[in-house]
Amino acid sequence: MKIVPYALLCAGALSCAACSGGASGTEGPHYTDIRTRAELHEWFRYSPGRPIVVSGHRGGMVTGYPENCIESFEKTLSMMPSFFEIDPRLTKDSVIVLMHDATIDRTTDGTGRVSDYTYDELRRFRLRDREGNLTQFRIPTLEECIRWSRGKTVLNLDIKDVPLDVMSAFINRLDPPNVIYTVHDARQARMLLDRDPDAMFSAWCKDMDEYRAYEEARIPWSQMQAYVGPMMIPTRQELYDSLHANGVMCMISVAPTHDRRASDDERVRGYELEIPSGCDVIETDYPYLFRDLDLRRTRHIPERSTKKTDQ
Repeated sequence: MKIVPYALLCAGALSCAACSGGASGTEGPHYTDIRTRAELHEWFRYSPGRPIVVSGHRGGMVTGYPENCIESFEKTLSMMPSFFEIDPRLTKDSVIVLMHDATIDRTTDGTGRVSDYTYDELRRFRLRDREGNLTQFRIPTLEECIRWSRGKTVLNLDIKDVPLDVMSAFINRLDPPNVIYTVHDARQARMLLDRDPDAMFSAWCKDMDEYRAYEEARIPWSQMQAYVGPMMIPTRQELYDSLHANGVMCMISVAPTHDRRASDDERVRGYELEIPSGCDVIETDYPYLFRDLDLRRTRHIPERSTKKTDQ
């Protein structure tokens, strides 16, 4: 088992300009042990020599392993390091569970809205993988997921129908050192920061107007990574340079682009286009497909279409 203490993690991450990003040659699982909020903030600091970090969208997916499922997180970490974007929702009896959709139709052997079931009722259903195969796995609670994740990885909460004050109170009660919030604007970030001054954000920041809004809301740059869209676009270089100058990593998501290609080989070819584009974090449905890729970067940003594509 490969457990990476924070001090060694930083030393390795910031000095491996000569290393491959693939992790299949080392023994798994590939755990990241972050023990304090200060370590979490530092782990997300931009460094030009650091290889690209991979994030599992909806927790990542492998055949036989569903999205938003603890067993799937473990499967990915058995192959390579990753952190995970997950989707909290409320049940009828106010238990926070992981489910991307408002209904369970696509991802389980049941039907209906998450909010129409109690948690005990939801536990009757089994999760399906992306191909629709029924698995033995069940819908987890967010609390189960957070307790499992300590000493192993970082969780990025893409909050669905949970009110922000409810989510903040829940996180403050558990006080995990390894959890960050997805926020879509500066107002959301400010609301959460007022309730938790050490909160860390994955913040949507796609243009200079949004950048200035975070600045005006006094959101600490040391407490955010920036989601800048599905790809790095040369005309937005001012935004990327401004974020990097403040130590903020730029994340793209290939979930709406290369992840939708027909085969793994085609997906990997798409990922290889993004690695030298200047991004710092790549979010993907299939993190395991990055395990043998060289995740070192250059500052070159290739010319490409600027057609808008979003999650």
